[in-house]
Amino acid sequence: MDQVKVNTVTGTVSPEDLGISLMHEHICYGYPGWEGDQTIAPFDHDAVVKNGVETLLKLKELGVKTYVDATANDQGRQPEILKEISEKSGVNIICSTGYYYEEEGGNAYWNFRSSLGDISDELYELFYTEVTQGIRDTGIKAGVIKVGSGKGEITDYEKKMFVAAARVQKETGIPIITHTTEGTMGPEQAKLLIEAGANPKRIQIGHMSDNLDIEYQLETLKQGVYVSWDRMGLQGLAGCPMDNQRYEVLIELIKKGYADKLLISHDYIITWLGRPLKIPEQALPLIANWYPTHLFEHIIPALKQGGVNDEQINTILQENPKHLFLGA
Repeated sequence: MDQVKVNTVTGTVSPEDLGISLMHEHICYGYPGWEGDQTIAPFDHDAVVKNGVETLLKLKELGVKTYVDATANDQGRQPEILKEISEKSGVNIICSTGYYYEEEGGNAYWNFRSSLGDISDELYELFYTEVTQGIRDTGIKAGVIKVGSGKGEITDYEKKMFVAAARVQKETGIPIITHTTEGTMGPEQAKLLIEAGANPKRIQIGHMSDNLDIEYQLETLKQGVYVSWDRMGLQGLAGCPMDNQRYEVLIELIKKGYADKLLISHDYIITWLGRPLKIPEQALPLIANWYPTHLFEHIIPALKQGGVNDEQINTILQENPKHLFLGA
């Protein structure tokens, strides 16, 4: 069997070399349509690089070795800039191929093409090419496939993305990471991907920190997939619970023996593309800890206070990312 290699923006590495990994973050992010506002809010290459390098150097000091950029094709993905930031920071960056969920993604192009015929093979071709040959003419290969679904349903559009992702994963072994909306559709996503041929050991169901129902968590976990608590620090907005409520459920899952299926991240956006965000003053306290060092400053201490040991924390932060890429 060929040795598994992980695509990073600077080349391939062994899964054993990933180290402590943040499995769902963003260097820069823009909602579809931001490109049209560049007369007023032009793309600032230097700012994106500066902000990215500064953040990753802070994480590197805390032991982070790998950063998965979950920015899909319709979210302002910048592979060349990710490469520059990785080279300057010395942190592995893994970029994505794939598409966001229909309501907030760049669906107009693919829905138009769907009106002319089946797009299944086209999506497969795109994802497969970006994984095996590279994105555009950059030579930078995607290391994960990102797909998502909306609140309470997986639309036909989204199902096509999931099925194409599963098809590519089956052929290449590339992990699939997902977006769920407001703590819904985790079990359904897992079932759809597995039924389409994906390996559950290479599936990461995302934003599981947005649902505090232990039965929802267990229903997803019993599919054999990894579950990613990857919106930590984002509280009270976008359907997110408070962190102090999350810790109780996360600790319960660990005590039930699921440390080897959990991942922790923040879904943090270092630089927003387009105009600066106007965040209401009353919301600022809710996102005060929405930053990638939150893991080390608050989450790990809270887990330890709840009885989680160092071995279990190491499993979540280092062993599980490695095994997601190994498929083991």
